[in-house]
Amino acid sequence: MPAAPPPAIAAFLAMLAAERGAAANTLAAYARDLTGAAAVIGDLELADGAALARLGAAWADLAPASVARKASAMRQFYGFLIDEGWRQDDPSAALPRPRARRPLPRIIGHGEVEALFVQAETEAAGDARGPLRTLACLELLYGSGLRATELVSLPISAVPRDAPLLTVVGKGGVQRLVPVSTRATQVLRRWLALRNATGGATGGLRSGAARLLFPSTGKDGHLTRVRLFQLLRELGARAGIDPARLSPHVLRHAFATHLLEGGADLRVLQMLLGHADIATTQIYTHVDAARLVELVNLRHPLGQGRILTPPCPPPRR
Repeated sequence: MPAAPPPAIAAFLAMLAAERGAAANTLAAYARDLTGAAAVIGDLELADGAALARLGAAWADLAPASVARKASAMRQFYGFLIDEGWRQDDPSAALPRPRARRPLPRIIGHGEVEALFVQAETEAAGDARGPLRTLACLELLYGSGLRATELVSLPISAVPRDAPLLTVVGKGGVQRLVPVSTRATQVLRRWLALRNATGGATGGLRSGAARLLFPSTGKDGHLTRVRLFQLLRELGARAGIDPARLSPHVLRHAFATHLLEGGADLRVLQMLLGHADIATTQIYTHVDAARLVELVNLRHPLGQGRILTPPCPPPRR
């Protein structure tokens, strides 16, 4: 069992949970970053700028994005200490400030998505429990753009009955509605019927697991993110796709990119993905750059190799 964090860090985490509604995974990440820094420089509440400057060397082998995340956690922590009156000064200016360039999301193409679905539908044709569960997960990851954590923790009550909308609890406990296609609804109905018929609601499950859409006998009571990752990679290998290119988040990226290609509005996409800041959603406009180049090459006169002839000047008199 992990040791309890120091009082100042514990108070900071409590503030994040109470005032910002931070999710459990977010709180765990902040706790790891702060306690890890404390292991290097000692009591964070008493650390000065010189001590914080030493973190640059300790983080030297980390990716810029990881350093930026850790430094951000530290800056927020010291801002909290000042707000609470526990410190008068802010030493966080001494923290490293790497330029973390947001990478373009990895996606798979339309043909690869089709191959995945053909393989999944073929395997689930006989309504075997495992293949049908995998198909249902695939439908929701690519068809509705869910995060892995959102998918595996879905309760049965979230599945639509009349309205074709799924109620999802995202980061920070924020609820949103996402559309569920007709074909996905049909697959979910098949899965629920099989789930209940094969004891998915009773026997061998932990307390509370019976209310989940994808229950499991594991400690969390539901299909784990790790197992979901494995199922997708195994399916991809059988479909002739490099397993290293597949993950739940890759399918979420494909959902967003393919919607944008189809003409979806960026604000609508932000709502569907559950992004708090539209700047996060805007990354998908860069992914679509190749399609824009192709459009120019196909539609613009210069792209087609034609030379624009200027109109003839009027004759001189």
